[in-house]
Amino acid sequence: MKDLPALKLLPCLLFLAIVFRWQLTWATSAALRADLTHVDSGRGFTNGELLRRMAARSTARAASLRYSSSARPGDASKAEAVTVPMARGNTDTEYYGSEYLIHFGIGTPRPQPVALELDTGSDLIWTQCGCIVCFDQPLPLVDTSASATVRGLSCTDPLCRSGGGLPLSGCAADDNVCFYVYAYADQTVTTGKMMEDTFTFRAPNSTGIAAVPSLRFGCGVYNTGSFISNESGVAGFARGPLSLPSQLQVTSFSYCLTAIADGTASPMFLGTPDSLQAQATGPIQSTPFAPGPAGNSFYYLSLQGITVGKTRLPFNASAVFESLQEAFVSQMPLPVANNSDGSLCFAANPSSSAAPHPTKVAVPKLTLHLDGADWDIPRENYMLHVQDVDGTGAGDGLCLVIDSSGVDDGFTIIGNFQQQNTHIVYDLEANKMSFAPARCNKL
Repeated sequence: MKDLPALKLLPCLLFLAIVFRWQLTWATSAALRADLTHVDSGRGFTNGELLRRMAARSTARAASLRYSSSARPGDASKAEAVTVPMARGNTDTEYYGSEYLIHFGIGTPRPQPVALELDTGSDLIWTQCGCIVCFDQPLPLVDTSASATVRGLSCTDPLCRSGGGLPLSGCAADDNVCFYVYAYADQTVTTGKMMEDTFTFRAPNSTGIAAVPSLRFGCGVYNTGSFISNESGVAGFARGPLSLPSQLQVTSFSYCLTAIADGTASPMFLGTPDSLQAQATGPIQSTPFAPGPAGNSFYYLSLQGITVGKTRLPFNASAVFESLQEAFVSQMPLPVANNSDGSLCFAANPSSSAAPHPTKVAVPKLTLHLDGADWDIPRENYMLHVQDVDGTGAGDGLCLVIDSSGVDDGFTIIGNFQQQNTHIVYDLEANKMSFAPARCNKL
C-alpha cells in the first residue's frame, strides 16, 4: 500500500464546561462526564472566517506532526492516517493553540476552575499558579494555599527521577518539592512545581459532581509561548503515565460533537459510556489504532482509501489530494468560485434568482475507508455554506472543508469538523476507535 500524502480534514475547536453541584464519590467503573463547547462559537465569525481559522490550525497541527515524527514516507511502521482533534500545533501564527479547552476544578473545599488546552500529543497536566512570568488568562490563577487537600510532590517520588515521566525535573532546594521544565513543539515552555490535589468533574448521571483525589499536575510559575485563547494551561491526553486518562485509570474516553453552527454543548465521557448505541442513527463500527512513529503518542489509524461520489481515488503519494479536488470539481453541479484563501469553493448563487439554496445543492458523497470500517462522512461535515464566497458580493457558495498541508509526508488529519454528530470512542484497552453517527445533543 502506498502512503497517503498530507491531506487535512479540518478540525474545529471545543471548550469543556463543568457544572458543580454536590459531592459524589468517584468510581473507576463509571464514566465522568463533561460538556464541550466550540471555542469559536458565539464570537461573531462568519463561515468563511471559521473556514480560514480551521485551515490555519490544521496546518499548524500538520507541522507539529512533522516536527515530532521520526518516520519517513514509505516507512512500513507508519500509519496512513492520524486523528488528532485535540493537539497543539507548531507554527508562528496566531493559530498554534489546541482545538479544545477542558474545564474542571482543582482543590477543596471550593474547587478552583481551570481551562486547559486538551492535547492528545502530550502527557503533562499543568495550570498557572504563583506566577513569576505568565501569560494573561481570564480565570483567576490557582491558589494552592486555598486548598485543604493539596501537597507538593517530594523530590524522592519516582516521578521526579530519571525515566519517571517528566523529560526534565529536579529538586527545589527550599522545600524539597519536585520541579519540572516541559517544552512543546511550538517552543512554548512551562516551568514550575509538581503538585497533587483533588480534581472535580461532573458525575456520569449529570446530577452532581465527582471528586477524584490525588491527581498530579504542574503548578506553572514561569510560562511563555503560544497562548492567546482562554486557557490557563494544558491537559495532556496522550498515553503516558501523567496524562489525564492514565491518572484517572480509565480504559476509554469519548466525545460526541454537536454541530458547530448550533453552538450547543457536546458531551464528553472520561471512562466507558453506558452504551454507544444511545442516540445512534447508524451502524457502530470499529477500527484498530495503528502503530505510529517511535516516540510519538498521537492516535493513529490506517486509512486505506477515499471515495468521492462513485469514484474510489487511487493512492498515489504525490497526487491524492489533487485527485480528491479533481473528483469534486468533476462531480459538483456548480462552477468553481474564485477564492482568495486557496480553498476549493463552488459558486452556488449565480445571477439567476431560480438558483437553489446552497444547502439544497446535491454534492458527491465522501467515504473514508479505514481498516475494517467505511466512514461515510455526512455532507455538512465536509461542505460548508459560505456567504460572499469570492469576496466580491456576487453570491453565496459551498466550500470543501478539506485542505492540503503542502508536504507529501504521508499524514492525514481527520479533524473535528468531519466528526460532528458522531460518537467517537477511544478504546485504550482494546487499542481501537469505535464510532457511530448519533444525535449528540440528546446524549
